Amino acid sequence: MISLITGASFGIGEACAYRLARDGYRVILAARSAEKLRRLETELNDQHGPDTALALPLDVVDAGAVHAAIRELPPDWQHIDVLINNAGLALNLVPVYENSVEEIDTMIDVNIKGVLYLIRAVVPGMLERGRGHIVNIGSTAGHELYPGGTIYSATKHAVLALTNGLKQDLHGTPLRVTAVSPGLTETDFSRVRFKGDEARAGAVYADTHALTAEEVADAVAYCVHAPESVNVQELLVMPRVQSPGIRVVRGEAARGL
Repeated sequence: MISLITGASFGIGEACAYRLARDGYRVILAARSAEKLRRLETELNDQHGPDTALALPLDVVDAGAVHAAIRELPPDWQHIDVLINNAGLALNLVPVYENSVEEIDTMIDVNIKGVLYLIRAVVPGMLERGRGHIVNIGSTAGHELYPGGTIYSATKHAVLALTNGLKQDLHGTPLRVTAVSPGLTETDFSRVRFKGDEARAGAVYADTHALTAEEVADAVAYCVHAPESVNVQELLVMPRVQSPGIRVVRGEAARGL
């Protein structure tokens, strides 16, 4: 079994790679950072045997590069069984009218177009082989809006719509489609959002118990390992300290949760 994971160089994508490799999958590691991917490829191959992992440096916003990369995979890596569309990001935390054009374009390109480009490149082969599972990593932001996160939330609403629509488009086929939508998860997400500001990023996860990337990877694995007759359409997972939206228990009250 082969899984292609985008955004595999850190956070949830990296955790999914470790988890699925441990579960016996061969994993294609896609991300922009070739150096990080090579290190992860080496580590997974050392841990689980040669040909467990394949680094695939790739920018998901480049439609031509995505199609070329899938088309030019080595023959023994071409039969992708699971696609995990994990690449995504948020930029800034401001009212929508204050987001820069670059921020708007980047979030839409990565979070929406990147998902679509991978679907277009991978799903036809799955249909030909009569098997496959597409897992799109969404967010609780795809259900709830919060101040300063309008564009990011809009893109994650779109991911959920794409997931549900793709399941409709694949109705009557053996393919499965899932959205895994995490809540507060401690990764580099906030560091990217705040452009490397460690203090602001750290404050997001301070004095509480956020999900870990590994816990989200466990949720992905649950969906992937469900019986073939079962399609988990969406798995919405939050830390116990979080309620819908951005309500998070912090401080002394969070210690018992």
